[in-house]
Amino acid sequence: MRPSIIIVDMLEDNIMPFSLKIVPAINRLTRWARGHSIPVVFAMDSFLPGDFIFGGKMKEHSIRGTHGAGVMAQLEQTAQDLYLPKRRFSVFFKTDLDQTLRLHNIDTVAIAGINTHWCVLNSAFDALANDFRTYILTDCCTSNHIECHESTLKTYQRNALYPLFKLIESDTFITEYEKGSIT
Repeated sequence: MRPSIIIVDMLEDNIMPFSLKIVPAINRLTRWARGHSIPVVFAMDSFLPGDFIFGGKMKEHSIRGTHGAGVMAQLEQTAQDLYLPKRRFSVFFKTDLDQTLRLHNIDTVAIAGINTHWCVLNSAFDALANDFRTYILTDCCTSNHIECHESTLKTYQRNALYPLFKLIESDTFITEYEKGSIT
């Protein structure tokens, strides 16, 4: 197995108490990943002013080229990390992530970030649709409404795609990886 860690939408414009709570767990995870030569990808909303996506109730945020569209400073970053601007919910939709991961011989993705019930879940489904084993790291993701986060985890904890699609804590992912038992 060759995994990559994907951090979704942990951006300056998304700094809120709910997102800050998962920063320590994400930093532990990415430190570990870099120490094992596992690629870390920061996927970032990168909208244009007046983007179609703002036609609903979503307020304009993460406008391309602004400070707010950058990865939040609380997250540890290195020169070896990959950065992926995205215009929609999934990290795979109209990006080159699939091709980039395959270039690095990645066959498994572990997803963290916000919002569990929206961008994290959409990214997980698209990872599966692109034939990547997929993990949602439950302690490294959250939602602006905790009920949405918990409901999403409960809904997909037992799913028909297990073991291709798993929801586990990051420490369990690390332990299983180091034992060689992640499948």
